[in-house]
Amino acid sequence: MGRSQNSFIKSQKEKKRLQKRKEKEEKKKERQENNAKGGDLSDMMAYVDDYGNILEAPPGEEPPKKEEKKDEEGAESKEGAESKETPKES
Repeated sequence: MGRSQNSFIKSQKEKKRLQKRKEKEEKKKERQENNAKGGDLSDMMAYVDDYGNILEAPPGEEPPKKEEKKDEEGAESKEGAESKETPKES
């Protein structure tokens, strides 16, 4: 008998260990290549509209509300009315 069983077992364990290390490195490289974590900030953004719906794109600019227009028109008409009254009084 040339070699003892101990040396044969040791060589088999060494082969298995090297094989596992190689597979582990391959998996690590694959994970790094296919890494989706830490992507673009725009990919992670979500927007919420007035009604609480989640959107992928930012909502468009909202048209001015009707109440604001009424307030502006009302203020202008009041100012116009006041300016018309003042000349009559003097």
